[in-house]
Amino acid sequence: MIADEPTFSRLMVAAQDGDKAAANVLLTEVGVWLERYFRRRVPPHQIDDLVQEVLIAFYTKRATWDPARAFLPWLSAIARYRWVDHLRKVYKHDAKELMEDDAVDDSEEDVVLARISLDRLFVQIPEKQAEVIEMVKIGGLSIREAAEKTGQSESLVKVNIHRGLKKLATLVEEAE
Repeated sequence: MIADEPTFSRLMVAAQDGDKAAANVLLTEVGVWLERYFRRRVPPHQIDDLVQEVLIAFYTKRATWDPARAFLPWLSAIARYRWVDHLRKVYKHDAKELMEDDAVDDSEEDVVLARISLDRLFVQIPEKQAEVIEMVKIGGLSIREAAEKTGQSESLVKVNIHRGLKKLATLVEEAE
């Protein structure tokens, strides 16, 4: 069974009302949905652990779901937050291994070449997109801080980052 929004919502309402059979079906279907969700986001060997983490979070947060709202966006938000936490943990670990590995020191030349490459890409996207990507993704500013500095709304900053990164990814793929 591939559950859709109405099915998930019905199962969740029944599970919140104490229906154990509905809760079991819901957990199974949520697990299947999460596997599909993470299939393109993480390597195959990390999917099971991530699905389990999200299922635990889903179970502990199940009382926060409002039946008047859509189920899948609520579940997606939980999955997305766990995915980001997972990426932070993985990349922090990878970065620590690199530091402990006594890798070859980065040269100033590599940094300069990377900056030149980035600048060449930035001129191919709209200026507002490049500006907020620079501030948030490279400079480390929050969405709110970037919005204040550029005069854009926070929503527009997010949209510009998303569209800019999508365009940059397309440009890099085309170059390869």
